[in-house]
Amino acid sequence: MFEPKDILVPTDFSKYSDVALEKAADIASQYGSDKYLLHVMGMSEQVQQCAVDYCLSSELVKQLEKETLKAVKDKMKKEADAIVKSKKIKVVVDIKKGSPAEMILREEKANKVDLIVIASHGKTGILKQLMGSVADKVVKGAKCPVFVVKP
Repeated sequence: MFEPKDILVPTDFSKYSDVALEKAADIASQYGSDKYLLHVMGMSEQVQQCAVDYCLSSELVKQLEKETLKAVKDKMKKEADAIVKSKKIKVVVDIKKGSPAEMILREEKANKVDLIVIASHGKTGILKQLMGSVADKVVKGAKCPVFVVKP
């Protein structure tokens, strides 16, 4: 019988990833698994220094990136604390920058994850139609089972 011990749950803080997080918490609670909660800061969360003819100073960009990272850390801590309190399971939180699908697959390998629980939809909207969804890319590239949660 399949009993996952290390579960990776990518989140983009959308209502869809919250549902995946709940499912993963139930699985982790049932099997006594550890959970790795991962947020990848994609291009939409990274501060661009220049746009068209206007550029921000390097200092301002660094300050904005610092504030964005703090906000993400605060959200991650809040989600992790809620899981630990309600399900009494171990949660490890991590934040990465880059392509979400690539970073999820790297984390899978680095943490020897044996189950990924991911939402079928995220915040990407129309871009998902043009570029393919993160969940699709993870399913295709993962070495472990992937549980895709539909809203």
